[in-house]
Amino acid sequence: MSSQLRELVALSCRVLGTADQGDLIWGHSSARDPDGRGVWIKAAGWGMEEVTPERVQLVSPSGEVLEGQGPRHSEYPIHTEIMAARADVGGVVHTHSPYAVALAAAGQDLLPVSHAANCFVPPAVPRFTDTADLILTPELGRALAGTLGQAPAAFLVNHGIVTVGPTLRAATVAAIILERAAYQQWLTRGFGTWPTWSDAEESLAKRAHIFHPDAVEQVWEYLVRRLPG
Repeated sequence: MSSQLRELVALSCRVLGTADQGDLIWGHSSARDPDGRGVWIKAAGWGMEEVTPERVQLVSPSGEVLEGQGPRHSEYPIHTEIMAARADVGGVVHTHSPYAVALAAAGQDLLPVSHAANCFVPPAVPRFTDTADLILTPELGRALAGTLGQAPAAFLVNHGIVTVGPTLRAATVAAIILERAAYQQWLTRGFGTWPTWSDAEESLAKRAHIFHPDAVEQVWEYLVRRLPG
């Protein structure tokens, strides 16, 4: 099981890196340990696209590296505290995806101007504003988990995003779709007119039609097929 989880986390990281969600050596994704020992997460110091199974660690809720080599990421509480708060979450992604960061910093809500945005709204994507600094303590991790609530994603304003899912595959797809939604909203605004968007009823219908679990799994498989080599 540990080898499968290492491979899953490595694939998630490389998918995110290939999708330009890597930020040099920062950003990370994690999978829940099925035995309750913590989270499987990439080691610090590597770019997303560089992550191999050997560069994935098991980190306990207190931050101890139980398996794997190298330094751990300092923001592990993002992952451990969200999973502690959400029994339904099997995977967590935290990246500094550029358009989503810019959208949140601009004080704009994500609007359902595209298929991608309907994956998340309504209701509005929560905005974590307690700090724009790193999430270095369990207390800040719990605060972020509280802001996230039952949502699939949150903006860490002036910092990054977090997405979650029942599996790490779903959380990874969500991170990529959230960035696409932010980009499409920026592109729409650039035309200088008032944008149109779906009402709540249509948005929820589109979510059910487009982003059902089978489709999310198919997107994951497509993203994996696109990986170099």
